[in-house]
Amino acid sequence: MPLAPQLVASPFAQAAEAGLQVAGQVREIRRARHLSQRQLASRMQVPRTYISKIENGKAIPTLGSLERLAAALGVGVCHLVRDARSRREEEVAAILADPFLAEIAALLPRLDSLHRTLVYGQVRDIATGRRRTA
Repeated sequence: MPLAPQLVASPFAQAAEAGLQVAGQVREIRRARHLSQRQLASRMQVPRTYISKIENGKAIPTLGSLERLAAALGVGVCHLVRDARSRREEEVAAILADPFLAEIAALLPRLDSLHRTLVYGQVRDIATGRRRTA
């Protein structure tokens, strides 16, 4: 029986994927800083179209450009090239920084799936202002 071929991303596909991640990070951070593409381009001393190409994944910045982008956005280069795992770890750390949520998170593993569903439903209903009727 022949083995199924393994799907291996080509170096070009990996670079494209990394470019898309950088693109999203640049856009997200730029917007969080309330900067227009033009303002960011001015800080980097590049054309606005270069920022647009980066954000749309049409240009993958060089290491030098990443350093200039990071400086212009006021972040470290690592914030521009974070992978999904590091973003998730950062989000979890931010959630668990809240003492109430950290306490709830510690208790959840003790619940079976039915009770977790009930707790989730109650929290959702309270947060959305819906009331349950008996």
